[in-house]
Amino acid sequence: MTFTLAALGPALPELLLAVSAILLLLFGAIVGPKSTDTVNGLTLAALFAALVLVILGPSQATLFGGAFQVDEYGRFLKVLALLGAGGTLAMSVDWLKVEKQSRFEFAILVLLSTLGMMMLISAGDLIALYMGLELMSLALYVIAANNRDSVRSTEAGLKYFVLGALSSGMFLYGASLIYGFTGSVNFARIAEAAREPSLGLIFGIVFTFAGLCFKVSAVPFHMWTPDVYEGAPAPVTAFFAAAPKVAAMAVFVRFAIEALPNVVHQWQQIIVFVSIASMALGSFAAIGQRNLKRLMAYSSIGHMGYALVGLAAGTEQGVRGVLVYMTIYMAMTLGTFACILSMRRKDGVVENYDELAGLARTSPVKAFFLAALMFSLAGIPPLAGFLAKYYVFLAAIEAGLYTLAVIGVLTSVVGAFYYLRIVKVMYFDEPAPAFEPMPSELRAVLAVSGLFTVLLFVYPAPLLAAAGAAARALF
Repeated sequence: MTFTLAALGPALPELLLAVSAILLLLFGAIVGPKSTDTVNGLTLAALFAALVLVILGPSQATLFGGAFQVDEYGRFLKVLALLGAGGTLAMSVDWLKVEKQSRFEFAILVLLSTLGMMMLISAGDLIALYMGLELMSLALYVIAANNRDSVRSTEAGLKYFVLGALSSGMFLYGASLIYGFTGSVNFARIAEAAREPSLGLIFGIVFTFAGLCFKVSAVPFHMWTPDVYEGAPAPVTAFFAAAPKVAAMAVFVRFAIEALPNVVHQWQQIIVFVSIASMALGSFAAIGQRNLKRLMAYSSIGHMGYALVGLAAGTEQGVRGVLVYMTIYMAMTLGTFACILSMRRKDGVVENYDELAGLARTSPVKAFFLAALMFSLAGIPPLAGFLAKYYVFLAAIEAGLYTLAVIGVLTSVVGAFYYLRIVKVMYFDEPAPAFEPMPSELRAVLAVSGLFTVLLFVYPAPLLAAAGAAARALF
């Protein structure tokens, strides 16, 4: 099989990111620490260029014998992943500089991780999936330990690496079982071969799903999340919470729907259990947390549980619900982390939500947007978070999963407690000393995500249409 350069056109965004990462690494190594600002700027430019190429690129193509596929589903999620990566990188530049943790390698690792996410989203077989997963994860392990002088940061990186290696081993074992029982690694051929569920195939599905559950931090493979979120530097936590979650959820849905459409009943039971456990743990375990990053870790576990409700439905409408959910979740997360990154006083960074006391009086606009994001994360109408939950629960009800939808609604009520507690602290407690002025890039991210969250209900049609077209591509 011969390839011309023109035939690689559909993979142009990925090639651009790969070449950019190599050139920027050489530039950084030659110029040294002085290159940090230039590397950061060029990395953002590369991510933006890749975003333009994804939007303008073909809507349907396959490469490398079906291992790499471009479709509407992939394009939708690549746009999300690139926006998440670009947004978090823009937010982190100033924070890392002030905290004296700024290194040129940080932006390059974000770039390489984003390349892994793009590969992951377009994976059409188990080998491409694994390559994308490892490229994304290896860069994440390193940036978790970005602050080498902090014991918490290095411990977070080591913990993430050890547990990540375990999850990769489980995924590979499951993939080898699926290959052994179907005779192929390609998703389409696995779907043809797996018409009747065999015991070996079910074991393979369980192990591959375990590996993917780790990447989206779903229960019972969530144990790394609170410790890594708390220990890693705040910009790194923001990155973890946004873009990699989108890519991991993207490949989870693609693998389940494209490779296993004939054994839906078998894997649906796994997803229902994982979803209920994640929603429950995310709601109850966050109640006792005072550290905002740790609270957001439990929040993200809960939100992945809600997103999996859509996948559990196993229908086109369910997939559309997942896509709408991930879009809104990423916007809410970026906005919330913009506020967390701005929590700085003259004596340093603070992370406990008690420090937000009286924010409505010292910084009313910031308090308004953060309160809107908290209400949205709690799923209170008419904010975007309510729409997100509405579409996944609707899909579950139409698929006959009534118990799952009811449990989802009940855990939402429990989860609302700790989001509303933050609003109460901002609006009703005696003011704490004011924070340092918010850098312009954090202000921009907070404004965009806040307005998106507040105003989406006015005109949700474009998002619903794009998510619907993307979901149709899988069926």
